[in-house]
Amino acid sequence: MDYTEYTFTIKPYDKEVTEILIAFLSEMGFDGFMENGDGFVAYTTLPNALSSVEKSIARIKTSSDISYTFRPVERKNWNALWESNFSPVVIDNTLAIIAPFHHIATNYPYTIIIEPKMSFGTGHHETTYLMLQLILQYDCADLDVLDMGCGTGILSILTAKKGARKITAIDIDEWAIENTIENCQRNHVTNIEVLRGDATLIPARNFQLVYANINRNILLQDIPTYVKHLDKAGKIFLSGFYEEDVAAIKHCGEINGLRWIQSITKNGWVAAVMEKI
Repeated sequence: MDYTEYTFTIKPYDKEVTEILIAFLSEMGFDGFMENGDGFVAYTTLPNALSSVEKSIARIKTSSDISYTFRPVERKNWNALWESNFSPVVIDNTLAIIAPFHHIATNYPYTIIIEPKMSFGTGHHETTYLMLQLILQYDCADLDVLDMGCGTGILSILTAKKGARKITAIDIDEWAIENTIENCQRNHVTNIEVLRGDATLIPARNFQLVYANINRNILLQDIPTYVKHLDKAGKIFLSGFYEEDVAAIKHCGEINGLRWIQSITKNGWVAAVMEKI
């Protein structure tokens, strides 16, 4: 299945407009996003995506100008582009993230091999980097973990390597599911269940850890659902939002029975940990 790549430019650039437009496009069926300095790139398999794009833009009230271009993208073209741009990532001298085509020796406690398709989550983007930093700080041994918006599966894979009992990884993107399964095999982890869907697909059981690296609007919508599936004293790791969104995320967590534990930032992006009271 081939995708169409849409490149959106927002002038003057506005983070909130970017976030809102991504949320609207997600509702319309777009399922891959990558931000850049003046907008973002989005991917879809929708046959009539132009009307969805125009409807989404029309819903936004802003003084910024929103323009876009689009082109078809085949899987083989995406993979070639990815390989030409991917560089290893090292986090806190503890975790190395490399691609299968990297022939380098690593002497870190954890090494993860990742080769994404149309999904994103390699440690290069701030939110993934921050989530990995948090996971490295916490004990995952013998815990049941839920990973929402799993992308490449990288958060789940690190958690498995840190001794988690069972992990359920969920994403709405077909390529993310395929990619997570392949990356699990590539990293020799076998205790990750991969499901395609949204928060309605969360199994009817509780978890001790929940990861949600998605976006502000989806987090605000789904935090109540995550809390229902979280053990008392269980923790939620959240990312995909900016520093100016912290108050809204914190408030949503608190009114749903969570308390704020910590947050870390990188280039304006935030990852936070909250605990069920």
